[in-house]
Amino acid sequence: MRVDTDDFARPCGCGKNHHIEVKEILIEEGVVEKLEEAMSDGFLKEYISPLLICDTNTCKVTEEIMEDIYDRCQVLVLDAEGLHADQHAIEVVENNMEEDIDLILAVGTGTIHDISRYVAFQYKIPFISVPTAASVDGFVSTVAAMTWNGLKKTVPAAPPIAVYADSNIFAAAPRRLNASGVSDLFGKYICLADWKIAHMLTDEYICDEIIELEEKALRTVRSCLDDIAQGDRESCEKLMYALILSGLAMQMVGNSRPASCAEHHLSHLWEMEVINGPLDALHGEKVSIGTLIVLREYNRIARAIREGRCRVLSEREDDTELLEKTFGKKHLLEGIIEENTPDPLEEVSPARLESCLSEIADIIEELPREEELVHAMDKAGCKQSVYEIGLTEEIIPQSLKLAPYVRRRLSFLRVSRMLEIEGE
Repeated sequence: MRVDTDDFARPCGCGKNHHIEVKEILIEEGVVEKLEEAMSDGFLKEYISPLLICDTNTCKVTEEIMEDIYDRCQVLVLDAEGLHADQHAIEVVENNMEEDIDLILAVGTGTIHDISRYVAFQYKIPFISVPTAASVDGFVSTVAAMTWNGLKKTVPAAPPIAVYADSNIFAAAPRRLNASGVSDLFGKYICLADWKIAHMLTDEYICDEIIELEEKALRTVRSCLDDIAQGDRESCEKLMYALILSGLAMQMVGNSRPASCAEHHLSHLWEMEVINGPLDALHGEKVSIGTLIVLREYNRIARAIREGRCRVLSEREDDTELLEKTFGKKHLLEGIIEENTPDPLEEVSPARLESCLSEIADIIEELPREEELVHAMDKAGCKQSVYEIGLTEEIIPQSLKLAPYVRRRLSFLRVSRMLEIEGE
């Protein structure tokens, strides 16, 4: 399957001319042979000193099938144990890459891609994406999710110039990784609702075509959940296609707004370990739990709106003490304050919020019912309970309060700080 990127880079009804930097996207069996051809005789032959970045796990599953490519690259194998996209990993890459590197090949999943795209951006080197599992939607993103000084940050990064997704590799990945990719996509239900609500309250830019692109990704995956869980090659290719579509949506906007909001903020909070210890969970698994928690919270507020029990506060609760107690003890308070200045809630007029409550409830009621989403997650093998990722239910109320501060992005979860539910 070849994804024609020209279909996405054109004038749009939203008034923007969306720009796509990826030149070629191939998702099919045996595609690494085409990568080798491109490096030997095609558009990549001009690059004479490529660096291949992988980890111990992805090296093991790709070294033989990509033997010719490994032979023509400087190969840097990072230790998969405890690997994170953070300062330490960047330092390891910088200390081991040769000075004349002119192309980077990211052979791996989310973490390897975030590290590679960050280095590619910093050194102005093009990079090629070789996904080894359909586990995240960030393969063609223009941002990297990095941890700096304990803070989760989304930083500018380079999109790949091409994607070679070989189903001989990614369809054979552990099923847990496919389930993580499905979970990452299911999070779009929440973040698209957040985007619509933010647009309604603040006139933030929104694009209906990009929303439709994300919804197409969701439809594509939901049509073959059972087969994805079984590792069916064609269905895994559809999952990869859907994840790439979501990544292109981010590229069209220039940030992660179409693909990440309240549900991801919970995941990022837990990764910062301010209210919990280290978690042995994949990114998509944390997003899966975050999605269900936020869905329940939004439904609770929507019910209160319909029952006339939800009122807009003239002055919202001050969370300074809570932030000091949690982020402060990890020496992250200064970074959190900087991330949240100016406060995005300053853009929300209480009067406008009051007048929009009914429409907000409409948007929430368009979300899948919890039982429906849980059923779909069951099919794909997605995580659904905090206990499955090493947390307990006691952490949920605090997570809902703190998560919006992880990013300066307006979510309805953040807006809910301006609301009071009577009778609860």
